[in-house]
Amino acid sequence: MAGRAEITPLLAETFREHGYEGASLALICKATGLGKGSLYNLFPKGKEEMAAAVLDEVEVWFEREVFAPLATGGPAATAKMFDAVDAYFRSGGRVCLVGAFALADTRERFAARLRTYFTRWIDALSIALTAGGHKPRKARGRAEEVVAGVQGAIVLARALDDKAAFARVLERLRRRAASPQA
Repeated sequence: MAGRAEITPLLAETFREHGYEGASLALICKATGLGKGSLYNLFPKGKEEMAAAVLDEVEVWFEREVFAPLATGGPAATAKMFDAVDAYFRSGGRVCLVGAFALADTRERFAARLRTYFTRWIDALSIALTAGGHKPRKARGRAEEVVAGVQGAIVLARALDDKAAFARVLERLRRRAASPQA
């Protein structure tokens, strides 16, 4: 039987595709290839524990690939963040699971985790932008703009079925982040 580490990415894609509420146990079983008993053996608290495991995985990835590099500060760190975000969201072809949870009825269930994810991203980017020459107050606003822009670009690209829209928005955000005068 597969373990939690092998199952969690499959759960993530199921939640991305169907949302938390729409990801029925039947869909989860089909996606993972496991029966209900096996799933409950791995996740005794059910779907909520499965979603928490997925959020744990997202958190670890963003800490390693986005937040920690941003702590080094400056334009190189910001550029690395944009590259990582582009890769993670598969150039706009992949839904932001945290964003999807934030927009759904699940928001209250995972509110603290969702808030921490976005706050952590804005804080880390703000520090990197300040190190890159942005005034602190402007850096904070720019960081909020970039994070909101990335999230909006994901939605736009999916709604238009145009991954190039994500790339265009990401490039504009990248330029704005690189220029303290903009």
